[in-house]
Amino acid sequence: VVNSSNPLTGHSDGVISVAYSPNGQQLASASYDKTIKIWDVSSGQLLKSLTGHSDGVISVAYSPNGQQLASASYDKTIKIWDVSSGQLLKSLAGHSDGVISIAYSPNGQQLASASYDKTI
Repeated sequence: VVNSSNPLTGHSDGVISVAYSPNGQQLASASYDKTIKIWDVSSGQLLKSLTGHSDGVISVAYSPNGQQLASASYDKTIKIWDVSSGQLLKSLAGHSDGVISIAYSPNGQQLASASYDKTI
């Protein structure tokens, strides 16, 4: 979808992470601008802009069923979003430093996170 003649633009700062939805129809992007953007892959249209983190968003991951999106941030939190509505479902805290990577388990029941606090 993204090429030199049709880049996706909309973030106001560097983009750090991207993730395709399981069905390949959407792309989520995470940015230092503290937002997550969800794009339509075929048209390049911005579908949603998710806000709620107080610092840069470093990683995004879709749940295996594509219904939820997790975001990890330097603000030390993980947020779980409903993809369809864009609603914030949960905010998870527990790391003592920025969260830099997240991944769903294959069954979607667990979420792993990695942090600068040296823990997973």
